Amino acid sequence: MAAPPRSFSAAEVRSRCAQGACLVRCRRRLYDLSGFVRLHPGGEQLLRRRAGTDVSAALDGPPHRHSANARRWLEQYYLGEMESGDEQSDPEPVDEKEVEAAAQTSSRMDPRCKSVDEEKDLVDWQKPLLWQVGYLGEKYDEWVHQPVDRPIRLFHSDILEYFSKTAWYVVFMVWAPVVLYLSWVSYTTLAQGNTRLFSSFTTEYSIPVHKYYFPFIFLLGMFLWSLLEYLIHRFVFHMKPPASNYYLITLHFLLHGQHHKSPFDSSRLVFPPVPASLVMAFFYGILQLMLPQVLGLSVFVGGLCGYVIYDMMHYYLHYGSPKKGTYLYGLKAYHVKHHFEHQKSGFGISTRFWDHPFRTLIPEETFEKED
Repeated sequence: MAAPPRSFSAAEVRSRCAQGACLVRCRRRLYDLSGFVRLHPGGEQLLRRRAGTDVSAALDGPPHRHSANARRWLEQYYLGEMESGDEQSDPEPVDEKEVEAAAQTSSRMDPRCKSVDEEKDLVDWQKPLLWQVGYLGEKYDEWVHQPVDRPIRLFHSDILEYFSKTAWYVVFMVWAPVVLYLSWVSYTTLAQGNTRLFSSFTTEYSIPVHKYYFPFIFLLGMFLWSLLEYLIHRFVFHMKPPASNYYLITLHFLLHGQHHKSPFDSSRLVFPPVPASLVMAFFYGILQLMLPQVLGLSVFVGGLCGYVIYDMMHYYLHYGSPKKGTYLYGLKAYHVKHHFEHQKSGFGISTRFWDHPFRTLIPEETFEKED
């Protein structure tokens, strides 16, 4: 039998907040968000300012109406109940009718929430998940898009598990030197003056490619990467595997599903270098078939730089706390909406540019003005 929830007095809540904790409440239900403040898409200071207060109205907005997944996420930080009579201790003005209604339902969970119960979940969290998710069938899509705040183990093998995780700085350490070296090779090869477009078809009308063109070719590669980023995210990572296909469900979870299930698992936010190198080799081969060797290399190295920026930015959008009003602040809020509410739109990560022509832009929220 589960122990009854602990009760907290208003004085104890104020004391904890004064010591740096970030406790908030929804009516009488108390939550400890101390470990989540830096991850909050609205910024750390927004939550800090609400420490010790009732956030029930704020969950419904404006400026943002929190989704069912966000409310479910909140339940993971449930701490206990406010003592009777203390739930209205903060200085905010309160409507007497609302207080009366709150007294009747104050200790009950928001009906839009569904707490995370490991014992009743569809999978056994004490075992590797990769080989379990394929059996979820029709329940997989709903389950994988109900995020939790906990790390995921994929494999039984400690070696495979180790290589499936990557710290964010590893991507920069591995690929930044490669970008610099290949950029130097591309530029010095172009500087020899032997590269011409269409030379395989005609020598009379072939176009010389000077070394001064390298920055523009490099930027073209970055631009093409942004399109590739969008297409992979939308059509590969967000494919909906058939409910009857165990292997496709397992593959989807390995590629991207595990990230949506645990979006703040810091060890799985960037692509491991070994599988990344295989993907890059594939696209490098395609470019070599389509373009003269050094041109293909120049486009490739621009795309590789775009990938490094994308992976670094993706990590920051999950773990960074950008200043309100900046480009990254808006992009973080946009990406978190993709995780928690709009999984079928908002596929741009480093930029929202491609969401416009492909009509997958996450709509802006609107609120009716109160009389």
